[in-house]
Amino acid sequence: MKRLLPFVLAMLLPLLAGAADAPSYTLTLKDHRYQPSELRIPANVRIKLELINQDPSPEEFESDDFPAEKIVMPNSRTSLFIGPFKPGRYRFYGDFHQPTAQGTLVVE
Repeated sequence: MKRLLPFVLAMLLPLLAGAADAPSYTLTLKDHRYQPSELRIPANVRIKLELINQDPSPEEFESDDFPAEKIVMPNSRTSLFIGPFKPGRYRFYGDFHQPTAQGTLVVE
């Protein structure tokens, strides 16, 4: 087991370093609407997405265009890593308030 630990650490270090270097972007949910509703991010880069829910009810950040699903509790924040994306437009929404919680990632 002691011999295995250095190997596991060597495999995990690049992943942890990459996560620390990821650019961070923020989406805020207020009145069941994402702000900004259009978020511009760079192409071919994995990003950290900070989700802030200022509403008194939970919301689930979700997309049918890219793999993402994350519940954000009321008046709290969480984060997730998404991408890298090819240039284009990718829709996201709040699953619990779909009529209003809509947004787009614009990847350039």
